[in-house]
Amino acid sequence: MDFLDLTLPTLAENLALDEALLLDAEAGGPEVLRLWRWPQHAVVLGAGGWLGDDVHEDACHADGVLLQRRSSGGGTVLLGAGCLLYSLILRFDRDPALTDLHGSYRHILGRILDGLAPYASPLALQGSSDLTLADRKFSGNAQQRKRTHLLHHGSLLYEFDFAPLPCYLKAPPRQPDYRRQRNHADFLTNLPIAGETLERILREVWQVENSLATWPAERVKNLVQEKYATDKWIRRR
Repeated sequence: MDFLDLTLPTLAENLALDEALLLDAEAGGPEVLRLWRWPQHAVVLGAGGWLGDDVHEDACHADGVLLQRRSSGGGTVLLGAGCLLYSLILRFDRDPALTDLHGSYRHILGRILDGLAPYASPLALQGSSDLTLADRKFSGNAQQRKRTHLLHHGSLLYEFDFAPLPCYLKAPPRQPDYRRQRNHADFLTNLPIAGETLERILREVWQVENSLATWPAERVKNLVQEKYATDKWIRRR
């Protein structure tokens, strides 16, 4: 598996890069672990999310908070400092568990939990794709699946400020049972692990061997122009 530690200048480019890496893998490119960060507040919807359900749009516009949409499913999230973002491009034939959606979450997140276990407890996989510490969520995850590969998006909270969340995000209309209608601040938590340590853990878990020599810049440019920078994509549904 190749490693890419790269944050591009715009949020649209960063989301397009993940899809570009997936499309490249489908065409014969490598499996990849990518790490990136977005230090400013920004709201990112899942592929099927709806602004009206999830977002206080007027507050976002008033405060200059970017609105974007990713290619994977899952819920709407607020990005910002203290949140490490990771993306995995994996072949289905790497492990039989990856061919099934729920099995793939158990496989991928189980490996990550094993890597985190020496540093924090009690850890668990709850809901369909959440990682929790003492029953509070520190990681959300989502996927986009193609013919031979999947893109797994994940976030790891370690020094995130939860105070702005209710300003920009509504309580989600669909919630896992374990949330028990808790508000954002009571439901989420930070890992007691430094960001640099989290990066090292992810590299060790996925046995990263090489740095990715080149990334698909032209495909990213095209995806931004045709999709990620368009209102049609951001405001779909």
